[in-house]
Amino acid sequence: MNVTTEVVRDRPSAKSKTSAGWSILKRDWFLYLLLIPFLLWYAIFVFKPMYGIQIAFKDYSVFKGIEASPWIGLAHFQQFLESEYFWRVLKNTLVISFYSLLFVFPAPIIFALLLNEVKNALFKKTVQTLTYMPHFISVVIVAGIVTNFLSPSSGIVNLLIEKLGGEKIYFLAIPDYFRTILNSMTIWQGTGFAAIIYIAALAGVNSELYEAAVIDGASKWKRTLHVTIPGILPTIMIMLILQIGGLLEVGYEAIILLYQPVTYETADVISTYVYREGLVNGRYDMATAVGLFNSVVGLLLIVFANRISKKYTESGLW
Repeated sequence: MNVTTEVVRDRPSAKSKTSAGWSILKRDWFLYLLLIPFLLWYAIFVFKPMYGIQIAFKDYSVFKGIEASPWIGLAHFQQFLESEYFWRVLKNTLVISFYSLLFVFPAPIIFALLLNEVKNALFKKTVQTLTYMPHFISVVIVAGIVTNFLSPSSGIVNLLIEKLGGEKIYFLAIPDYFRTILNSMTIWQGTGFAAIIYIAALAGVNSELYEAAVIDGASKWKRTLHVTIPGILPTIMIMLILQIGGLLEVGYEAIILLYQPVTYETADVISTYVYREGLVNGRYDMATAVGLFNSVVGLLLIVFANRISKKYTESGLW
């Protein structure tokens, strides 16, 4: 009884916790001031627009406004699920995302592992700088470069095909080529920049583990397989969870810039459908409903991926 009483007395009270919190706030008040612009941005551009989510449940009219527009419940969601475009955009979104997980996601990991083996510091820094520079080029310019390279009349690819005795191909008008072109463009633009995270993670791997592996006679491949990859596995899993969370949020900007009606059967995704419904056709209520559907599915995917990651690797977002 006495031991229990002393343990309870030793616990900090709520009042002492509050006073400690205020003392920390007074001490570091200038650092907390730096948070104000971020919090304002978040409140204005993230939380405030959530008021407009109710448009998804209304027969919205620009002239009536959100409040005066009649409530129709889940009619827009039902219309989207029953439309002829639903399975097409869902299939294309999942296929493009699957290709992204299969080819785009591992690319920066492989690049970081290869770059980690380079011993010449100058060459290593030069390659790293040159490879992450495309990330800072606008996707509009990158899409323009791709369009010019694949142009059926003056594109360098078709000129080479013609010189080799082949016939020119209008790549961007053939549905079967679209996903390959999109993912190749994404790899070229994003691999170098995405590899920075994994290069930083590689720098944190304990060097003593490599020394022990060398003493045990492990080859370079064995050291990579049993030391390097397990060392950066938590980082890989966190990035994979974020990638899965955005499974339905494919790079629609690039798709809009590259696709055309003739390639809709393989290029049209949920995000581009939202763009056409909202901005082109002026159906803001339908576009909001589809966007909300997209966000809810993305949230469920990220929760599921986090649980799987926590179960098998003990790493997760929360």
